[in-house]
Amino acid sequence: MTVSRVTSAEVAERAGVSQSAVSRVFTPGASASAKTVEKVRRAAAELGYRPNILARAMVSGRSRMIGLVVAYLDNQFYPDVLERLSNALQQRGYHVLVFMAAQTAGNIDTVVEEILDYQVDGIIAASVALSSDLSDRCRAAGVPMVLFNRAQDGEGFSSVTSDNAQGGRRVAELFLAAGHERIGYIAGWEGASTQRDRELGFTTRLAEAGRSLHAREVGNFRMEQAAEAARRMFCVPAAERPDAVFVANDHMAIPVMDTLRSEFGLSVPGEVSVVGYDDVPAAGWPAYDLTTVRQPAGRMVAETVDLLLKLVEDEGTPPRNVEVDGQLILRGSARIPEGWDRT
Repeated sequence: MTVSRVTSAEVAERAGVSQSAVSRVFTPGASASAKTVEKVRRAAAELGYRPNILARAMVSGRSRMIGLVVAYLDNQFYPDVLERLSNALQQRGYHVLVFMAAQTAGNIDTVVEEILDYQVDGIIAASVALSSDLSDRCRAAGVPMVLFNRAQDGEGFSSVTSDNAQGGRRVAELFLAAGHERIGYIAGWEGASTQRDRELGFTTRLAEAGRSLHAREVGNFRMEQAAEAARRMFCVPAAERPDAVFVANDHMAIPVMDTLRSEFGLSVPGEVSVVGYDDVPAAGWPAYDLTTVRQPAGRMVAETVDLLLKLVEDEGTPPRNVEVDGQLILRGSARIPEGWDRT
């Protein structure tokens, strides 16, 4: 037995309003009086009516859907960001389609082609790499894109990041003020702008003080690879081990701390200071008490949503790159210089 769908005309008749009034009630951002909204929603509930979003999209030319591409969710920073982005977009009348992609450029290209098939109004790419012509393809399709927690060289890309270079400088200033002599760095994935800029700010500030890295390894933003990087860095005579290590994000800093404590028997921060980047929830746990640079996720999400929707709603909006300043959060994993206040 086939059950016919309830139409907006039937809802209008039951509510005693026009069909256009029903349309306004179910159109995000449209104007309708509180009395009309109450009558229409009551009638819709009684009849079991649901608006046909796809049909509305065909008429308006807008799907009110945003494609969100993420590279991985094992880093605690991204589930939080995903929830914030989804909530912020829904408050603005948009819905989110989530797609997973690997960090490499080729994978994101394939995923974006799939997203475009869904007729999305815009795309947010979170911590993924793009090929050089991807922005042109999206622009040709009339679909703006904003990069979240990544920046891209060249014109035509809009992005929102924390001020990664400034964050790296702040970590270097902490280590210098604390009197550390052998300073190490464990890098993230070297194709990421976040990794590049954090290391650049860090090493530039060290160079200004006449210092350079004592040791460097790569952890690729992966926990197990970060632990291996720590083993390589510290499998040297005790006198040659770093006495301070900046790790490119908290997701790696946590296994680095575990490795230094459990496998090398080192005291953190008594024998080695460890600093991360992001300020994920686990950074504040007593087991880690991790000094880190906080990525202001709330402000970054707000900037991303505002920027993307301006691009969606006004095709003449120029691309923009936004950097949001992040605070150095002083906790117990790093030696705190005299006069510096712990958070």
